[in-house]
Amino acid sequence: MNRSQHVRGLIALAAVALSLYVALTVPVHLGLDLRGGTQIVLETRPTADADADDEATDRTVEVLRGRIDALGVAEPTIMRSGSDRIVVELPGLQDPREASDVLGRTARLSFHQVLGTAADAHDGPGPLPKRPHEQVIADESGQGLRLKAASLTGKDVEKAVAAFDQQGGAGWHVTVDFKGAGETGWARLTGEAACHPAGDPGRRVAIVLDGRIISSPQVAPSVSCRSGIVGGSTQITGTFDAREAKDLALLVNGGALPVPVETVEQRTVGPTLGARAITASAWAAAIGTALTSLFIIAVYRIMGILATVALACYGLISYAALAVLGATLTLPGLAGFVLAIGMAVDANVLVFERAREEYASRLRPTPRSSLTAGFRRAFSAIADSNITTLIAAGLLFFLASGPVRGFGVTLGIGVLASMVSALVITRALADLVVARPGLRRRPHLTGIAHTGAVRARLARTEPDLMRHARRWLAVSAAALVLAASGIAVRGLDFGVEFTGGRLVEYATAAPVDPDRARTALADAGFPRAVVQTSGESRLTVRTEHLTDTQAVTIDDTVGDLAGRADKIRDETIGASLGKELRQGALIALLVALGAQLVYLAARFRWLLGTSAVAALAHDAVILVGVFAWLGKPVDGVFVAALLTVIGYSVNDSVVVFDRIRELGRRDRGEPFARVANRALLETLPRTVNTGMGAAFILTALAVLGGDTLTDFALALLIGLVVGTYSSMFTATPLAIALHQRT
Repeated sequence: MNRSQHVRGLIALAAVALSLYVALTVPVHLGLDLRGGTQIVLETRPTADADADDEATDRTVEVLRGRIDALGVAEPTIMRSGSDRIVVELPGLQDPREASDVLGRTARLSFHQVLGTAADAHDGPGPLPKRPHEQVIADESGQGLRLKAASLTGKDVEKAVAAFDQQGGAGWHVTVDFKGAGETGWARLTGEAACHPAGDPGRRVAIVLDGRIISSPQVAPSVSCRSGIVGGSTQITGTFDAREAKDLALLVNGGALPVPVETVEQRTVGPTLGARAITASAWAAAIGTALTSLFIIAVYRIMGILATVALACYGLISYAALAVLGATLTLPGLAGFVLAIGMAVDANVLVFERAREEYASRLRPTPRSSLTAGFRRAFSAIADSNITTLIAAGLLFFLASGPVRGFGVTLGIGVLASMVSALVITRALADLVVARPGLRRRPHLTGIAHTGAVRARLARTEPDLMRHARRWLAVSAAALVLAASGIAVRGLDFGVEFTGGRLVEYATAAPVDPDRARTALADAGFPRAVVQTSGESRLTVRTEHLTDTQAVTIDDTVGDLAGRADKIRDETIGASLGKELRQGALIALLVALGAQLVYLAARFRWLLGTSAVAALAHDAVILVGVFAWLGKPVDGVFVAALLTVIGYSVNDSVVVFDRIRELGRRDRGEPFARVANRALLETLPRTVNTGMGAAFILTALAVLGGDTLTDFALALLIGLVVGTYSSMFTATPLAIALHQRT
């Protein structure tokens, strides 16, 4: 073995060993659907300046959503209940009381010029005279300070970061960066303070949070009068511990609540899914993964066995990374995680198919040399497809929030783990195996010393799939029109997360099995009802908007199960995927598509990048249109499936375009349409085998996974078929048509 092989082997061993240690020692957080969590009910309170109406409560929901994201709690549920209540459900939270305190803080931050002390102004008997545009607040030591009206507020702050000063001895502090007019305002405020002599109260700047001075530092002697501190940044120091500093940074970043809120209820709630649904989904995932592994082994033999081992390592590495980051796993997230294992086989298939081509060309006479060449030639396609996905994942993380941001994290981890699995672990294992003397005498056992059934048939027939490229575009256009007409005619059936609905809570005479309640409500015509236990004898039912007759049906159904059920809450709830979250997700997605287009244009050509993004949009519209025609719900689970399909579509197109680029460089005088057709034929075996690997898992989830995962798996199956079609018969013909116009 050469040095590079030793290095790969050590990296693979270290990655697997570290991941195994993390998986065994770091617990993973389960979502509300699998384990339940903590429910906090907040009530908005009116002030002299603002009423606690629907609009104020909706704005408060959005601020709280930002704070919850900063708390590190993934996949929460937050929604308006009635006109002045907000229900927050947090999965796997270690300290619910701390979360309740942080969520309820109004976080009104302001920066003031200090005019002097209260004692200076109090020059006679009697109470302190009130002066206009001035207030008196006690500082950290209890001394009263006279403050001018606020010069800056939390709206002028760009961000706040908690940090620990090990060298300066200041301990925990919060660095605040200002934005826009806040930068000049901070320079002006500190410049005015710097005009006072050292030790004078007027040289201090008071930082006030919720009506309390949390810091009132003196402006440093080095700051000149009227010049102030430039650069738009300052530090809030004090006697902070780690938690206080981080909470302060969180509150400043989250912004002030439009109205105060008060915690009126806090309790533990059960999972939204039943044990039977979870068990069925686990069996479906296990069976689907086993079928995928058997398929890969049957096609690629010993290399298939190595790929299966590498995929198991991929799953371990991904799981460990999610555990370290404190990610919260929901059932759709776990299903997507299992699907990612099926799709991660793509990189292995790319390598094995390139190795088969090298062996068949007789330029590489041994499986070992063919495999080495296969890794080298497949690298560009693997890198480009994964980088485009990483671009999308990164932008979804930085620009979106809530579950879409969480999807970006999971997607990014999956991509990186997939590359480690295929390019390091699979290759390290292959280096050990293909050098065996026995395989030199029997190369057919490796799985790469023959062309494979699909490639052999294509070699015999050599079909010209791109002879009528515009006909394929016509078919794609017809499919788009049909999908769009479904959206226009049938409309989209948005789930409760988008539209809001109704929340009914019952106090039951005896504990009710939530699985029985779900089954009974489904039989009564409410298959999408979300049922949770709360405490020992409470049951909560969350549904779409109900008519009076439907509400009575639910009351009767629960009453029959419990013997007696007293309704203690019946309120309209708002959307848990709020307007700002949806807008943020849409903006993040559009920016991600634009960034992918720029990258693909730089790596390939503008016409190929444009074709790939157009195929992606084609797949998304068709998937949404099919769900519209079928009357399936468009909810948070569907959004996750749609994002997955978008990533799969780009990967497929990149693989084809990578081969077009390679063949175009080699055969410069050949017509573009002929080059594109040959690229399609050469990558078709990879497309078929990768699609089959993912299809086994999705079919198992759709058939065996229960009602919870049926729509999720169906969306991904549709996306798999449409994405495979579009990479060949939408993106490639479109590239040919655009090339003919240039």
